Amino acid sequence: RALMDQASQIRNMSVIAHVDHGKSTLTDSLVAAAGIISMASAGDQRLTDTRADEAERGITIKSTGISLYNEVSKEEIVDEKMPKDSKGREFLINLIDSPGHVDFSAEVTAALRITDGALVVVDCIDGVSVQTETVLRQALGERIKPVLTINKLDRGFLELQLDWESFYTGFVKHVENVNVIISTYRDDAMGDLQVFPEQGTVSFSAGLHGWAFTLPQFAKMYAKKFGVSEDKMCERLWGENYFNPAEKKWTKTGDTAHRAFNMFVLDPIGKIVQATMNDQADKLQKMLTALNITMKKEDLELKGKPLLKRTMQSWLPAHKALLEMMIIHLPSPFIAQRYRAELLYTGPKDDVPFNAIKACDPNGPLMLYVSKMVPGADKGRFIAFGRVFAGTVAAGNKIRIMGPNYIPGKKEDLYVKSIQRVVIFMGRRQDPVESVPCGNTCGMVGIDQFIVKTGTLSTHDEAYPLKDMKFSVSPVVRCAVEPKNPQDLPKLVEGLKRLAKSDPMVVISIEESGEHIVAGAGELHMEICLKDLQEDFMNGAPLKISDPVVSYRETVEGETQEECMSKSPNKHNRLYFKCGPLGEDLTNVIDNGDITPRDDVKTRGRRLADDYGWDVDVARKIWGFGPDVTGPNLIVDATKAVQYLSEIKDSVVGGFNWVTKEAVLCEENMRGICFSVLDVTLHTDAIHRGGGQIIPTARRVMYACEMLSQPRLMEPMFLVEIQCPEAAMGGIYSTLNRRRGHVFEENQRPGTPLYNVKAYLPVSESFGFDSDLRAQTGGQAFPQCVFDHWQLMQSDPLEPGKFRDELIAGIRKRKGLAPEIPPLDRYKDKL
Repeated sequence: RALMDQASQIRNMSVIAHVDHGKSTLTDSLVAAAGIISMASAGDQRLTDTRADEAERGITIKSTGISLYNEVSKEEIVDEKMPKDSKGREFLINLIDSPGHVDFSAEVTAALRITDGALVVVDCIDGVSVQTETVLRQALGERIKPVLTINKLDRGFLELQLDWESFYTGFVKHVENVNVIISTYRDDAMGDLQVFPEQGTVSFSAGLHGWAFTLPQFAKMYAKKFGVSEDKMCERLWGENYFNPAEKKWTKTGDTAHRAFNMFVLDPIGKIVQATMNDQADKLQKMLTALNITMKKEDLELKGKPLLKRTMQSWLPAHKALLEMMIIHLPSPFIAQRYRAELLYTGPKDDVPFNAIKACDPNGPLMLYVSKMVPGADKGRFIAFGRVFAGTVAAGNKIRIMGPNYIPGKKEDLYVKSIQRVVIFMGRRQDPVESVPCGNTCGMVGIDQFIVKTGTLSTHDEAYPLKDMKFSVSPVVRCAVEPKNPQDLPKLVEGLKRLAKSDPMVVISIEESGEHIVAGAGELHMEICLKDLQEDFMNGAPLKISDPVVSYRETVEGETQEECMSKSPNKHNRLYFKCGPLGEDLTNVIDNGDITPRDDVKTRGRRLADDYGWDVDVARKIWGFGPDVTGPNLIVDATKAVQYLSEIKDSVVGGFNWVTKEAVLCEENMRGICFSVLDVTLHTDAIHRGGGQIIPTARRVMYACEMLSQPRLMEPMFLVEIQCPEAAMGGIYSTLNRRRGHVFEENQRPGTPLYNVKAYLPVSESFGFDSDLRAQTGGQAFPQCVFDHWQLMQSDPLEPGKFRDELIAGIRKRKGLAPEIPPLDRYKDKL
């Protein structure tokens, strides 16, 4: 607890990687070092997989936090190497283990927001994959400093029995790949973040057997022998450096057997591996004395892999290498908040809360970001899990809780409440504490009913909230849920509320037909959510779950030929509109949040005029974005000198928001449409042009515009990444062709017989794709699906044919509408 007050002694880090590259296993050896679990069980226990279904599937689903205390001895890190700002040798490490599966990347985003450093894990055989790139990109976007570990070396020694040179070339390739990603997405404020083995920012590990090393560690062992400094030795152990044992000389060229890394690093490990696996006990004994390692009697009597595990654990324990990397190379909150403050804080850059965050000041006003809600011990209660950026959080203080929709100066989404108690997370259990100062992560009990998923807590009255998180995937798979017994309905509503709290990604909505819709990121994500809903939040009440449904988007292809006119119900007002497509580039820019309604009008207008060829006058008169105030559709004012226009602006924007949420073809959201107001004729009397007259008219005229400008549907596409041997390629192609997918890239992994295939696959075709593919390829291909983009569907929905009569009629029927698309004259009036 005392350490929490010294911000310079804290390291907040998350472990990120591709699915099954060994994150949880690696965290175990760190936990073991802090004395929470025994050394022997490290690697098999996976302490951070807290739920039953996680243990059984062998994947992490929810990210879990754990706080470790560690003291570093003089031998491990010499005084010169210690970070500049540290006072003493005791460190507190707040570690978050995050899931690797694509469907749960929202959990990763939540973990990254509240940490300052990331340990990137890469499998030494599989290498850098799509998901590694996605999470690294998220991390760099949050200004988080990465260090790399290349994991699963035991596979290379035991299963594949690679020679040393192919080990080395593999390592070089992985490090280069990671550095390419880092330099592509880097932020200039951070400087150069690339990782290099000779600087100690890359470690090599085998999580299952609990051992790891960095090059500086080996350099220490050899520096005395060669009589050179450690740093010099370190540089020699990597790259094109060869040692000729006959002449005892270092050269820049030579044969691969004499490469320094192969001779001095891989060779000793390889010898130990051979001696233990072939039961040469006397040979092993010699080596152990040479390395001055003492082992217990009973440990030496083990055979095979357990013996290897004990030997390597005592010679190169994993936690030493990883801790050394974290402590020397990852920033403390004190340093990290200096450059992260401007990204996190939405308010002005000179007020009190901003400076408190920047200085990481425990006596300043409290600023705390809640990144997720964790289900507590009692049924249905949640603990808010977050990080204190400034000030100190203590039980019983009155606190302002600002939700994601809070606008400073207004009252909505704002609560003033007190916290019942503060806890810190220790994997499976929580320990209560009195207060937690800035720079730490903690949990709070008793505010769960005021926060939906994320929020900002502060004690300062004028504080602005911290920035909301941006997720890299969007929920496209939806299921309708209803209880089997009607009397369970209140239970279901309660359960859905809790589900929405417990997962940062799920979206829950109620259709007009009264169905409850749950939307998630992919099949696996949906399966886990629905299982949670049924077992944890509903106490096992039976549910009826519909087949998964996909949401579409509606867009237009061309401009409207003639202007559309609609009259208001009392025939006194007329609106003239046109619409056209925004263009793919602009739509994506708005989607990524680069152009927002909050931008300065003039700079935004300038940018639209320069980059997208808009008219400057029109570009400055954007009335609104929709749906939900930030969506990728615009309404602009293209009128010239019209009376009373400003009075109906709110009503027209209201109608526009309604239209973009439920468009004309099948009430799906719109995407990439720009409506322009051309002319309005209004009644002079204010009472005859109220919202009740204008909103329905605006809606009808926009529907007419959409129907006249070649409307189209867009369907969501998954990017599928498949790893498979060459023999299985045929099966992949046939499966994808049956499901309207197309392959756009395939490349062979150097040094392995595996191929990497990338393809696009429509989400609507992806249900059961995994099992189908495995059946076709005899279980050799592993698919990974991520939502990638919206794809235009070419068929015209207004012409009779299979597309209109099956797909669109099906969607309309499901939503309880008439199966035919309404005729145009329902919306467009004649003069």
